[in-house]
Amino acid sequence: MSALRVLTVDDSRTMLDMLRAGLERAGFEVVEAEDGVQGLAQLGRNSVDCIITDVNMPNMDGLEFTRRVRADPAHAKLPILILTTETSREKREAGRAAGATGWITKPADPEQLSQVVKRVCG
Repeated sequence: MSALRVLTVDDSRTMLDMLRAGLERAGFEVVEAEDGVQGLAQLGRNSVDCIITDVNMPNMDGLEFTRRVRADPAHAKLPILILTTETSREKREAGRAAGATGWITKPADPEQLSQVVKRVCG
């Protein structure tokens, strides 16, 4: 069986590097994007099993990115985890309304995050 491929979308290079290190250590393949616009482009070029996206990013934020992914019937069931510093109930509800599968608050423990990804995306 081939490794599951995860698309990570975050405007922080440090966060992308941390996600890549933790996910690859757990056996995942990783595709990266620095905002929602790049995320959609990567999704057009790569088949992925799961998405992890930040909310607050330039060009296209994570909620709009999630809405656009969900608008494509080919990705209607693709798991999307939002990984963000946002903790308000309003933001969480907006994430759910946009179509997010789950919500994880930063900072996230890489081991714990890998377990969540295995459970949701596997």
